[in-house]
Amino acid sequence: MPTPHQTAPILAPMAKTPIDAVPSESWYRMRAIRKGVAEIALYDEIGGWGITAREFANELNAYGDLSLINLHIHSPGGDVFEGMAIYNLLAQHPARVEVFIDGLAASMGSVIAMVGDQITIPENAMMMIHRPWGIQGGDADEMRRYADLLDKVEANLISAYTKKSSLSDDEVRELLAAETWFTGPEAVERGFADQLAEPLTAAASLKSHRIEEFSNMPDAMKHLMSPRGQGPKPEPQPAAPSAGADPAPAPQNSPEPQPPAPRFTPVADPAPSAAAQPQPSQAPTMADFQRQEQARREEVKAVFAPFNGVHDQLERECLDDMSVDAGAAQTKLLAALGSGTTPSAAPRRDAGAHAGNGNIVGDGILNAITSRIGMEEAEKDNVFSGMTLAELARASLSERGVGIAGMDRRSIVGMAFTHSSSDFGNLLADVAHKAMLKGFEEADETFQQWTARGVLTDFKPTKRVDLSTFPSLAKVSEGAEYSYGTTGDRGETITLATYGKLLSITREAIINDDLSAFDRIPRMMGRAAIRTVGDLVYAVLTSNPSMSDGTALFHSNHKNLLSGGALSIARIDEAKTKMRTQKDGKATLNIRPAHLLTPVAMESTARALLAAEFDPAYTESRVPNPVRGMVDVIADARLDDASATTSYMTASPDMYDTIEVGYLDGNDRPYLEQQQGFTTDGAVFKVRMDAAVAPMSWRTMTKLPGP
Repeated sequence: MPTPHQTAPILAPMAKTPIDAVPSESWYRMRAIRKGVAEIALYDEIGGWGITAREFANELNAYGDLSLINLHIHSPGGDVFEGMAIYNLLAQHPARVEVFIDGLAASMGSVIAMVGDQITIPENAMMMIHRPWGIQGGDADEMRRYADLLDKVEANLISAYTKKSSLSDDEVRELLAAETWFTGPEAVERGFADQLAEPLTAAASLKSHRIEEFSNMPDAMKHLMSPRGQGPKPEPQPAAPSAGADPAPAPQNSPEPQPPAPRFTPVADPAPSAAAQPQPSQAPTMADFQRQEQARREEVKAVFAPFNGVHDQLERECLDDMSVDAGAAQTKLLAALGSGTTPSAAPRRDAGAHAGNGNIVGDGILNAITSRIGMEEAEKDNVFSGMTLAELARASLSERGVGIAGMDRRSIVGMAFTHSSSDFGNLLADVAHKAMLKGFEEADETFQQWTARGVLTDFKPTKRVDLSTFPSLAKVSEGAEYSYGTTGDRGETITLATYGKLLSITREAIINDDLSAFDRIPRMMGRAAIRTVGDLVYAVLTSNPSMSDGTALFHSNHKNLLSGGALSIARIDEAKTKMRTQKDGKATLNIRPAHLLTPVAMESTARALLAAEFDPAYTESRVPNPVRGMVDVIADARLDDASATTSYMTASPDMYDTIEVGYLDGNDRPYLEQQQGFTTDGAVFKVRMDAAVAPMSWRTMTKLPGP
């Protein structure tokens, strides 16, 4: 659910008469009341007359930043997929949503009502919930798949109801199966509404064929609904017609076209309401639905025919989903073709809130840029491939309906960064983030091989106990109590710090089509991020910091420091002996070495010594090499800066504490933040890492100084 806006005004008492009827050409109306506040009315069958959730989303987006949405509902329900799209759109909107039930919130109308941060219902209004239903033609397998689809739809509906009410999934499932109608007080009692309002004096009548679909409709509601005729939708009347009233009838054998999506109405085939007495021609027959469904399926198959079964799974899904027509199938197919371009960066600003075309435009622009810099292949039939950055900025606006006629390139690029309907800046951030991570992964770093990775949850100093030590187990006599072992109260401290740099992508870089701003520079920043952590790690070795006992990390008192001398098999063996004989009190820890860290200048010598079959110091005696293959050699140029002849021996970080490299919440990759707008004249990206490095134990590391 959306987070309530902190500055949302206090809810005023609900009017005794609902707002003006929605215009006859639409089932919803939207208007701005004042700055930051919009009013929406859902006043008929959801998803009818060719008006879609996509148009609903486009109109809502056009209002820009909103802090409050007042949603008025008087609806018998409608298309489940259109309704869920509206529910998700409002749930993900940052504005506070306050819902008013102006008469009836039935079927899909009640689901959309659940999006409200506060739901108000008059005492004489009603709410109804029930299971979804639909009609499917085909063989047994197709029927089973369609039944599975209905089960998934029902699970989504249950989730919407339980998020608002205090009822369990099973309790809601029972209410759905029973087609349950709630009065205002009953809706508040069950948690489907938050507060009661004074009774309404009148509500607009609903002209709908859905009167036949509700098997348990209370008589109190029947006066609000009468069958929908087949001519143009009549203007709403101030007074509700009688239950048997009927608008001007249409000619016979011309059933009203119906959307092929599953209707959110009872699964059982309901009998017509006795009070309503609709004419047989006022609702499509089973044969009508079957003909429409067969035509839909043929059109969907034609969309996939050129691909020779490559996307047969998606084709089956589209065939099984009655809400998918040929146009929707084509959109899904295009999304599947471009699925490899989905960004791995942090979520975009409008992620999940754009209900246009599945953000195919954004994904196409993203693929066009990344393919130009060689990060991935251009997707087939991507209309944006080969466009310059300035042309892509224009496309990001024009494809979303933003007028740019008469504007020059600089103005278009500037608007692409600032307009609320454009995600151009976020797409550039995606590209820069991918390039940065590529550079991060390409960097040739060595510290990860011999250090431990840690998790820190904040920037406060954290104490780490040396887990390389633990006293030996004590004998427990029969009937005696066990004694406690302890790791002691000594511990090393590790503290997070933040490291970062800024990267600016200006309008000039876009106009000049400068791809280095998205390729080489972010990659270099990624390499710099991981290199920064490596600098911190090797600085611990070369700076020899003090431990918690006040003694330097490498010190004779710690028995981990050799005297100076050239690297030899004898010195490697001596370092091994010092590490293996480390003690904790009387306990011998027997720590086995795993790595020999050397300057690059010593790498060849170290590898030759460890690979030799015989000790070079005793070539004539052919004394076997006692340290042959004992440890791995890791060379790093940072050690050369401090001393070209000093080496270090370390234990395996998988078994013992050596040096810990800690990251905030375990995130060991750099993070890219973006700022864009009028003050930046383009986009500024901040690359940062939160990391900490500290030695955890002196017993697991030994220093071999050079001569």
